[in-house]
Amino acid sequence: MAIKTKTVYVCSNCGMDYPKWYGQCPSCKEWNTLKEMNISSSSTTNVPAWGLTSSDGGSKNSPVNIHNVEYSHTQRIDTMDMELNRILGGGLVRGSLTLLGGEPGIGKSTLMLQLALRATGIRTLYVSGEESPQQIKMRAERIGVTNNECYILSETCTDNILSHIRSSNPDLVVIDSIQTLYTTSSDSAAGSVSQIRESTALLMRYAKSSGIPVVLIGHITKDGTLAGPKILEHMVDTVLSFEGDRNHIYRIVRCIKNRFGSTDEIGIYHMSGGGLRVVENPSQALISQHNASLSGNSIAVTLEGMRPIMIEVQALVSSAVYGTPQHSCTGYDSKRLNMLLAVLEKRVGFRLSSKDVFLNITGGIRVDDPALDLAVVASVLSSSEDISIGDKVCFAAEVGLSGEIRPVTRIEQRIAEAARLGFNIIFISRYNKVRIEDYPSIRVMPIERVEQLIKLCFS
Repeated sequence: MAIKTKTVYVCSNCGMDYPKWYGQCPSCKEWNTLKEMNISSSSTTNVPAWGLTSSDGGSKNSPVNIHNVEYSHTQRIDTMDMELNRILGGGLVRGSLTLLGGEPGIGKSTLMLQLALRATGIRTLYVSGEESPQQIKMRAERIGVTNNECYILSETCTDNILSHIRSSNPDLVVIDSIQTLYTTSSDSAAGSVSQIRESTALLMRYAKSSGIPVVLIGHITKDGTLAGPKILEHMVDTVLSFEGDRNHIYRIVRCIKNRFGSTDEIGIYHMSGGGLRVVENPSQALISQHNASLSGNSIAVTLEGMRPIMIEVQALVSSAVYGTPQHSCTGYDSKRLNMLLAVLEKRVGFRLSSKDVFLNITGGIRVDDPALDLAVVASVLSSSEDISIGDKVCFAAEVGLSGEIRPVTRIEQRIAEAARLGFNIIFISRYNKVRIEDYPSIRVMPIERVEQLIKLCFS
């Protein structure tokens, strides 16, 4: 007897399905997101016998008292990458499902292939739906092949992939990428909402039942969100975002969701001809090693996750060539820059409304830490007055609308990082409760208003 199919309407934003079409999705309230899909009657109920059920059809799971659940730190797998281990909270948790997303060409496949190749002593299976084994081998030769237990599979059918996983019995599975997979239980095309949801559900059942971690590589849309239904992010245990500009050498991996650890950690990598290399000291890497003191440059102490990082802020203030002055930012919020320029004009008296102002965060990274405000103000004033700031001076404070210098979090870590890198002076808010005598190697300058910064730096 032929398999019956039914027509449903699936929301491309949240993944919910409905028996008829609506102009607005009742779940996520988005308009015109329902797409027609043909679903077979056996699409979502077929769970493999090796998954969640026993041979007699009954459940092999039973309720267990939480105090009787055995747990140890050996449940994590060492990725042989200290940055990735820190982001994940100590390594990959056995039976976890991890999703890594990022722009095309940013290095997602390279990072995951490095994970498979460097996990020595761990049997890994790298499944690619986008590249042939020959193409992967070319990339592996460039990176450096070290794991003799790394296997490559070029396949897009989820059912076949699960069959190969069962036969090879790996310790780690990498899927590149989830948008290329399809399952025969759904009639829609690969990459559609239903295919992504069904394939992810099958891989999730396998990971939870077998205790083998699975890492999925995902695409993103033009607005920067992960492609596919929003339910994809809810299904996985960990969501990692690979950020950075392809024209710059530095890449940042952020943890957006983590059921097994903190989401405050980040990892910084350096893109080279041999793959991605860990940046052990990002503060020194992001600061220009120039000898001459130039106007418009300042150093800020920011926090990326739990890690304090020194970054360089560059500003250029010049007379407007065209009629309307332009304010341009790279790596910084343009609305916040306009706010700080308004503060300087209203509270301090600097006429910047007729000036072109350009701001750049070096290294190609994007920062949204409020502690960057004081460094931005210092750079703009330095360029406007053409007076350089000492190369051993740094800043860590927020600027309010009335011109007051506001405190920032974890100021002790910021001061300690500046002192470790040899800075002589750091400007902070007076309202940060800090024992200045605890930092004999650096001069801590608490200030209350922007006017004090002008007197101390530019008078």
